[in-house]
Amino acid sequence: MTEAAGSEAALGAMSGLRVIDLTRVLGGPYCTQILADHGADVIKVEPPAGDEVRDWGPPFHDDDAAYFIGINRNKRSIGLDLASEGGRVVLRKMLETADVLIENFKPGTLEKWGIGNDVLSKKYPRLVHCRICGFGADGPRGGNPGYDAIIQAMTGMIAATGSPESGPMRIGVPLVDITTGLYAAIGILMALSERQRSGKGQFLETTLYETGLAIMHPHTANYFMHGKPPGLTGNEHPNLVPYAIFPTKTDNIFIGVGNDGTFRKLAKEIGKPELGTDPRFARNKDRIANREALRAELAAVFSQHEAEPLCNRLLAAGLPAGPVQKIDQALTNPHTIARGDVIEKDWYKGVASPIRLDRSKPSLRRLPPKFNQHSQEVLGEFGYSKSEIDAMVETGVVCGPERKR
Repeated sequence: MTEAAGSEAALGAMSGLRVIDLTRVLGGPYCTQILADHGADVIKVEPPAGDEVRDWGPPFHDDDAAYFIGINRNKRSIGLDLASEGGRVVLRKMLETADVLIENFKPGTLEKWGIGNDVLSKKYPRLVHCRICGFGADGPRGGNPGYDAIIQAMTGMIAATGSPESGPMRIGVPLVDITTGLYAAIGILMALSERQRSGKGQFLETTLYETGLAIMHPHTANYFMHGKPPGLTGNEHPNLVPYAIFPTKTDNIFIGVGNDGTFRKLAKEIGKPELGTDPRFARNKDRIANREALRAELAAVFSQHEAEPLCNRLLAAGLPAGPVQKIDQALTNPHTIARGDVIEKDWYKGVASPIRLDRSKPSLRRLPPKFNQHSQEVLGEFGYSKSEIDAMVETGVVCGPERKR
């Protein structure tokens, strides 16, 4: 991921796309950072109190939490009071040249303000309007707010995560929020692709609840097949063995075997070829039935090795193995460094976009914005004079430099 330059490649695949981003917290900002990294002009419209994730620290850079910093680079910020008619007038002006509007208001909010999709689709027929919400507008929970951990609980994730000893556990990263952002980005790209044929934009919705259900593979597929909910298996896989953490002389490693041929190859590589032909372990269904016996056999072998050299040897042989690393080890790993996966600009450090296009590369053009940092610049681009902007600041339609907490 490079800093912006004057070449065509530096423009990014989404260059020329204007996105009006009304979202806060995680799913929406994660989506729009994907688009921004690849060249989209993302204008982050914040309420007078700002995006509340700015307060989700420590740690902080100045007044902004790392949580905010990590998902808001390459964007411009303007503070706008959309609860006021004046703020909505400015928004409608911005939408005249926008390709995408993305928001995560509670369903019915934009309608209450007179700018629901029925209005927007008529006034801006080419606009792609993406909504992220908890449960959608209809159904028994329609309009209810959604939160990552609550959706993990409600869609079976927490019940399927953990060991018999630990009991059900929340997944350690906000997987539902992040994946909802990914689905939103995919949906936006789909709608833009369709617009090339039809000439029309459309409304699309991604919900945390449906995302939670959609990513419960293979548990949903297993349940549809045999009617049994998953049990707690800790780090092990319900359908594959061996697929688990094993201790070594130094650190833990993870072994993941996907088929019988790979298992035979693993057995040979660790000096125990007889395991590959042992009737208890020859086929995956046999290994599942004799999970504990195989674990004991493998643990005895792995305990004689150091983690890093063992994993390097197994990976070089094409076998799925990796050391269990903490985040500091992962970010400073030689492979991370060689691939340029950590990007820096001035005080900022972040993880680069994992989408590596050959010609139109992602870039780091702007640091995460301070609240309302670009209001004068953005409003000027939409034709507002300095005196008009000053008047809107005076009346509170456009925010001043300080957030209203």
